[in-house]
Amino acid sequence: MEMKEQLYEGKAKKVFATDDPALLIVDYKDDATAFNGLKKGTIAGKGIINNRMSNRLMAMLESKGIPTHYVKELSQRETLVKRVQIVPLEVIVRNIAAGSFSKRYGVEEGVVFDQPTIEFSYKNDALGDPLLNTRHALALKLATEAEIASIEDYSFRTNEILKTFWASCGVTLVDFKLEFGRLPDGTIVLADEISPDTCRLWDSKTGEKLDKDRFRRDMGGVEAAYLEIMKRLEANL
Repeated sequence: MEMKEQLYEGKAKKVFATDDPALLIVDYKDDATAFNGLKKGTIAGKGIINNRMSNRLMAMLESKGIPTHYVKELSQRETLVKRVQIVPLEVIVRNIAAGSFSKRYGVEEGVVFDQPTIEFSYKNDALGDPLLNTRHALALKLATEAEIASIEDYSFRTNEILKTFWASCGVTLVDFKLEFGRLPDGTIVLADEISPDTCRLWDSKTGEKLDKDRFRRDMGGVEAAYLEIMKRLEANL
């Protein structure tokens, strides 16, 4: 598959066209950002880990009935994906209070919810990705009612699959962010990535953070945490 011109460069990835208009190549970078780009840095080897982890989890989700944009891993950092139109909603599923949820609602980090929560943000850097509800999403024509229903269903199903898998690795899935896209025929599929950049993953016994919070909070040991989470994934998948 021949890589053609670069179409986009984001905080963590570059996207390239290919000789097939229905397919794109995603190239994962080691760049790290937090707080809507206010904090910038590098996590050595992050691109390789995020690429490989995301691909393995997407393939697992596909095998369990969650449609995704994943096609094939091309190299350590590059993956072939279906071209989608991204739905401008960031979806966050939470099993345990942490991060912005704890701050926003005054809930102590670590409080386990009786059932998972879901929240939507408007994917718009200029506005700071504000929270919105489904009525806002409909008013702004970000998605249709049917699309939102599919996104919610896939998100909660993904949560159950990932929670079970990470538990087998001795890891607690605290929360995670998903993005979805539309195929040319309008089908909704899971897109973007699933990685320590987009998930909070805590060691089940010690509560040690094995994700991007180590970078956000200047905790140190970021590279070691990413390597550890990848090691556990590969041992159990």
